[in-house]
Amino acid sequence: MLSVLRNRTYRHLFTAQAVALVGTGLATVALSLLAYDIAGGDASAVLGTALAVKMIAYVGIAPLVSAFADRVPRRALLVSMDLIRAGVALTLPFVTQVWQVYVLIFLLQAASAAFTPTFQATIPEVLPEERDYTRALSLSRLAYDLESLFSPTLAAALLSLISYRWLFTGTAAGFVASGVLVVSVLLPRPRPVERTGGVQAKAAFGTRLFLATPRLRALLALDLVVAAVGAMVLVNTVVLVRDTLGRSAGDVSLALGAYGAGSMLVALLLPRVLGRVGDRALMLPAAFAMTGVLGLFATGLAAGLARSSWAWPALAAAWLLIGAATSAILTPGGRLVRRSAATPDLPAVFAAQFSLTHACWLVTYPLAGWLAARTSLAVAAGALAVIALAGTVVAVRLWPRTDPAELPHTHPELPRDHPHLAGTGRDHTHDFHIDVLHRHWPAGAATTLRSAHGAVVSATSGRGGRPLTRGD
Repeated sequence: MLSVLRNRTYRHLFTAQAVALVGTGLATVALSLLAYDIAGGDASAVLGTALAVKMIAYVGIAPLVSAFADRVPRRALLVSMDLIRAGVALTLPFVTQVWQVYVLIFLLQAASAAFTPTFQATIPEVLPEERDYTRALSLSRLAYDLESLFSPTLAAALLSLISYRWLFTGTAAGFVASGVLVVSVLLPRPRPVERTGGVQAKAAFGTRLFLATPRLRALLALDLVVAAVGAMVLVNTVVLVRDTLGRSAGDVSLALGAYGAGSMLVALLLPRVLGRVGDRALMLPAAFAMTGVLGLFATGLAAGLARSSWAWPALAAAWLLIGAATSAILTPGGRLVRRSAATPDLPAVFAAQFSLTHACWLVTYPLAGWLAARTSLAVAAGALAVIALAGTVVAVRLWPRTDPAELPHTHPELPRDHPHLAGTGRDHTHDFHIDVLHRHWPAGAATTLRSAHGAVVSATSGRGGRPLTRGD
């Protein structure tokens, strides 16, 4: 997996991602302490609102930036966003009012909403081979998991020596280092894309592409599964460990560590697994698995089994399995996005994924907290498991069993001398993506397929406009 780091450009970009993530982790700890200083007992409300502001920035800004991404050099855009994030981080220690926290968090996360999809869209061009790109996705997943484990530990060590306000300086240093690493390499130039309509239409293009592609609609349903189950873990672990199980604060870190360890383990194995098993065959069972684990966990809570002697190891095991399933869904997601868009449209579709995924979390985060506080943890886990099950079933129905890259389709709207029809005619087959010439997924294409025994089979496209095969 580490062989992709021999590529100098990717090595610098991955290191930039890693140091920026460490800085973000330090900011998370420091922001919690800052909120407590400003709001005292209302710190949870402040942090909850700040989290909502973060998600709103992610959902709203990413598609808007994608409308202009093809006009701005990527290196300039990435470095500018790093500098904005560094400036905001240096400003945070000096705030004295809650509203100031919200404004700065919005600016910080708006810059992240511009940075992250652009960064994600650059990697497939730097590593065009699918095998290398799969390894890069696994490394990225590892970076996120290591950040969740390493940053709190580093913050605790630093807080024994300095005030928490200095942690924001570490955050700024991480963003500056990221910018320096990006400057040190040449990145592919964005390819100009001709799209009709104004800024609003261009901003909506990535979302329209995402929602018009069956495998990406299935990916969005799987993102909802991850958000529903993950919200239970991230929002309610502290209450489960401290109040329900009556264990120490240190065990909260151990429980979250089990979640991260499961994710890291699968991320390490995925490059080899995905070489033998397709994305669909991995991601859908993982969704059923994590939904089932949360459902069993909810049942155990409702039955009062939290008082048993094996409740703690059961919680750790459940979180380990959920973390593993989460990685099995999230890591291959980039492969689906890359496969579903032409290279010039990658920034738009990654921005759409970024926005739509965080919209799922915007719903499940408050739902997990509100249900746990107003009803019980068992009800919260059960409701989130139901949402996850619905998302899994929808994903199964939306994602065709056979999902070829090339699809037969027709262009009755194009004149016969249009360049796209040169040498093929209006009825033709090629690697199909939603774009300015292909606005809808083919719904009734006919094709002729050859069975494994050499027999010719005539079929009409099935669900999602795909050609049918013997597997159907």
